[in-house]
Amino acid sequence: MTQHDRSAEVRDAITSGRATLGIELGSTNIKACLVGPDHAPVAAGSASWENELVDGVWTYSLDAVHGGLQGAYAALVADVEQRYGVRPTTYAGLGVSAMMHGYLPFDADGELLVPFRTWRNTSTGPAAAELSELFGYNIPLRWSIAHLYQAILDDEPHVPQIASFTTLAGYVHRALTGQHVLGVGDASGMFPVDPATRDYDERMLGQFHHLVAAKRPGLQVEGLLPRVLPAGADAGHLTAEGAALLDPTGTLEPGVLLCPPEGDAGTGMVATNAVAPRTGNISAGTSIFAMVVLEKPLTSRHHELDLVTTPAGDLVAMVHCNNGASELDAWAGVFGEFATALGHDAAADDVFGALFRAALDGAPDGGGLLAYNYLAGEPITGLDEGRPLIVRTPDSRLTLANFMRTQIYGAFGTLALGMRVLHGEGVAIDTMFAHGGVFRTAGVAQRLLAAAVGAPVAVGQTAGEGGAWGIAVLAAYARACTDGAADGLDAYLAERVFADAALDVAEPDADDVAGFATYLERYAAGLAVERAATQAL
Repeated sequence: MTQHDRSAEVRDAITSGRATLGIELGSTNIKACLVGPDHAPVAAGSASWENELVDGVWTYSLDAVHGGLQGAYAALVADVEQRYGVRPTTYAGLGVSAMMHGYLPFDADGELLVPFRTWRNTSTGPAAAELSELFGYNIPLRWSIAHLYQAILDDEPHVPQIASFTTLAGYVHRALTGQHVLGVGDASGMFPVDPATRDYDERMLGQFHHLVAAKRPGLQVEGLLPRVLPAGADAGHLTAEGAALLDPTGTLEPGVLLCPPEGDAGTGMVATNAVAPRTGNISAGTSIFAMVVLEKPLTSRHHELDLVTTPAGDLVAMVHCNNGASELDAWAGVFGEFATALGHDAAADDVFGALFRAALDGAPDGGGLLAYNYLAGEPITGLDEGRPLIVRTPDSRLTLANFMRTQIYGAFGTLALGMRVLHGEGVAIDTMFAHGGVFRTAGVAQRLLAAAVGAPVAVGQTAGEGGAWGIAVLAAYARACTDGAADGLDAYLAERVFADAALDVAEPDADDVAGFATYLERYAAGLAVERAATQAL
């Protein structure tokens, strides 16, 4: 097919409403991705935003949410018009994804009671510890139920007014459809989900009710939580108000089918075709996390591991690190400024490419350097706050290659500690699929990640598309299920989305594996330095 014919085919799919739209609200970007009937991306748009530290709380305002949605959608529409000369008015399906966890409580009138508390906040220690002990199930600091229970423990005045609470994806979905629902994967990061029922765990709901009965009589958490839906379910339709929120120009028509809103972990699994047992995926962005689909439950509880689900409701072990690639971005910015100061303006992708390729020439163990990417606290290593650090011994070798290899190792360090706990449980992994912007420079982060996790790492052509593409695929799956033309999610992905996908697989290199093991031993010992920095600075 010629490029002209392909463009005409895509144009027809857009004008006839057969394209599918996905929107994901990430930590630093809100991205919109349009896919054709063959699931290939055909247009994209994005808007930048950043969290704020307000009164000690990491947050985003709802005005920023609305403005970012409109900005990303407007950029997508402009891209469609530039490429195909048309403006979309409707879609076959639409999906919303966002950062998991956090706390958005609303009163009966739909007013937000306290500023959005994101996954990045680590103020829920007492609540998370008590709930984990009560349930016999790891409840991380960032989970929504930990935030709610901490608010109850602290006797916050807003608690009696709560009529519902949800995640960021759940909030946006309700703004677009009026439906208080959540995909099972995102819901499993609010409150534990029973994989047998694909719904909130009944035993734990009862335990929570008894726990809070004395402090908050009458509080029924099951009445506050969103209704849980599996992938493929009809999660409502775009209302006139929702269409106006997304597209204030009035061009977008109401009535579009929406799939269940999902978290970025779930869309990452879809974007990498990692929803079947013995597969896993790693998503690298502002945070970094690994998801491994389990063949059976773990034998014991580990604070390093969350138990969540796939968008279809299957049990997943999750290693979630609060700190990911932000420090890499900061250093790339410094080197970009240096290039400009020398009179050589360079695009961000060119700067990243040069720095990442230099890392391949570094010593396998980083040459004696240590890097901590801790901009925020890191529960896996027991730190409530973070201080980015570069540490080296006097006999270390400070070169650009060693510096950049260490920076990339540092982005994977906490993840590797968590993955070793999973390995100790005897969990088998055939292949880890990776996605995120750090993998756009071919063969660098992917190779070093394979050394860090001790498993083959596959990167596909959609690695840079990430979760916005993943939720667009889930929207297409919901449309197919609604039309009676789809079976299970794993079969749909394998047979319709990834059947002809080209994958680049990096096997662990023996020298890299040995070098990273040496680095990680130093990294674990050096956490004492990181801890001291948080106390001193």
